[in-house]
Amino acid sequence: MSQIRIRDAAHYLGVSDDTVRRWIDIGVLKSSKDESARSVIDGLELAQLARKNAILPADPSDIGRSARNRFVGLVTEITMDKVMAQVEMQCGPHRVVSLMSSEAVRELGLELGSVAVAVVKATTVIVETPAERT
Repeated sequence: MSQIRIRDAAHYLGVSDDTVRRWIDIGVLKSSKDESARSVIDGLELAQLARKNAILPADPSDIGRSARNRFVGLVTEITMDKVMAQVEMQCGPHRVVSLMSSEAVRELGLELGSVAVAVVKATTVIVETPAERT
């Protein structure tokens, strides 16, 4: 089983080390000691807490579709020429970039600060792991 150090767990959850330690103290998370006597958290338990605590904004489109990877966010940048556009969105902690026609930007009414949904349907998703596994 993967073991995650407290400071890394805090980073992955977007909270402080102290918050993770408080969660351990009150029983939200369990910790153990690794071979170096450092406090660590079981990776699966951390992943389950991350999923439970995830705040997902409601999708305002109310459209059914097969794509499962949907990110609601705010448009933060639009770079556009006569034909093509690059639209950047901030979806929670994630930056999503889409290339589309300038016509699509106009038709969708995209502008800085507008709410949009990035829908990702891919047959290839690449998963990487850190060079130094914790």
